[in-house]
Amino acid sequence: MTDGAPETDMAALLSALRAAGEATRLRLLFILARGEFNVSELVRILGQSQPRLSRHLKLMTDAGLLERTREGSWVLFRAREDGPMAGLVGAVLALKPADDAQLAADLAAAEEVRRERAAAAEAYFAKVAREWDSIRALHVAEEEVEVAMRRLAGEGPFRFYLDLGTGTGRILELFAARAERALGIDASRAMLGLARARLERAGLRPAQVRLADIYDLPLEDGRADFATIHQVLHFLDDPAAALREVGRVLAPGGRVLIADFAPHELEFLREDYAHRRLGIDGALMRRWLRQAGLTVRAEEVLPPPERNGAAGLTVALWLARKE
Repeated sequence: MTDGAPETDMAALLSALRAAGEATRLRLLFILARGEFNVSELVRILGQSQPRLSRHLKLMTDAGLLERTREGSWVLFRAREDGPMAGLVGAVLALKPADDAQLAADLAAAEEVRRERAAAAEAYFAKVAREWDSIRALHVAEEEVEVAMRRLAGEGPFRFYLDLGTGTGRILELFAARAERALGIDASRAMLGLARARLERAGLRPAQVRLADIYDLPLEDGRADFATIHQVLHFLDDPAAALREVGRVLAPGGRVLIADFAPHELEFLREDYAHRRLGIDGALMRRWLRQAGLTVRAEEVLPPPERNGAAGLTVALWLARKE
């Protein structure tokens, strides 16, 4: 260690303490420990101007007290949960006064914003649920798929879990409790609204969701030790490229669990529901995974329910490992 290292650490600590040591910034820290909020929502909660709050947020982010994530035209903030300043954030939060009227009003306003978010997400889900129900009726019950996924994944724990194409967040919810950190990514902001509402209801604080491109994940190499891709690949133009990106972000020994449809001939799914592929052949999947540096460790198929001779969808599962 160089002579300057302790001074650098001390300077960072003093900067973080100064960033926390102001009334509005303390209010922000307590609010952002309850979940993610954008600037417009924080303006509403605290009743202060956007320029003023933006300055506070920048100072706290620069000091390491907050995480800042861009999601399209939005910028989301939350209290730091890992890294050098997470301990300081936790210590400050532990000192929250129990009878502060202003803080109680802030937290009540934050909960109202979260309730409105959840209502908007449910309204969106109600619009698309009928389409999803028509597809779900063609294959084995989702509960059976989830049981099989849990069995193949094992008990964990997972250091960093990644769910690609998280959609409503159901699969993220399924495995997040076994993970130290969990991240779901999706290209649809409306879907992320559903996922956030689900995670908030479940109280899964270690889990986050982000707007991101499955072909260009916002993660460094070797970051994740477990990933899931549930009913996503048949929508993609280039599933092989998505799997290569998964191979990049998986750590050595990391695993990916994929659930998708086996090959079928239900053309209406392509015409009416934007399925790019009518299922994925097992040999093709193994080739894609091999090209991504992944080795298949287990495969399983779940046949469709009895439908009086009508065609159904077989769900196929693949578990692969980065050697």
